[in-house]
Amino acid sequence: AIYFKLQSFVFMPVFGLNNGMVPIIAYNLGARKRSRMIKTLKLSAIYASGIMLVGLLIFQTAPGFILELFNAEGMMLQTGIRVFRVISLCFVFAGASIVMSSMCQAVGSSIYSMFVSIGRQLVILIPAAWLLAKTGSAVMVFWAFPIAEVVSLFLCIFFLRKVLKRLDF
Repeated sequence: AIYFKLQSFVFMPVFGLNNGMVPIIAYNLGARKRSRMIKTLKLSAIYASGIMLVGLLIFQTAPGFILELFNAEGMMLQTGIRVFRVISLCFVFAGASIVMSSMCQAVGSSIYSMFVSIGRQLVILIPAAWLLAKTGSAVMVFWAFPIAEVVSLFLCIFFLRKVLKRLDF
């Protein structure tokens, strides 16, 4: 629970970036300025990945300190440190995926964003967590998050290429 509350501090700036990116891309789609769309996409992906990289570094280097702010001790502290380090590995992948999904939405192909979201949560995350739970290690279950984000990133790349090919200007 602590992790999911804290991760929102990392994800919120990326969602804010997205909220600014979508109208810029949509405007340039209407103006038929492909180069501006691509430049906005690239810059947004770079900034989102940078923000997520900072979050990754914080969660990798100071998980104990963060957990101690919430009076974690003993087994909760030991497990929490390992869980923070595992789940935060998905941050950089998630930043790029969020931007690419939003690009699809901005150009009117929101169905692809929906496929990525459903794929991440229902098709990849839940089955991966279930399979990893079979190992008997609670920490192993959390590897489902990075696995789901990597697969989602590949889906986003696939759909984004499809969308960009369709734009014929």
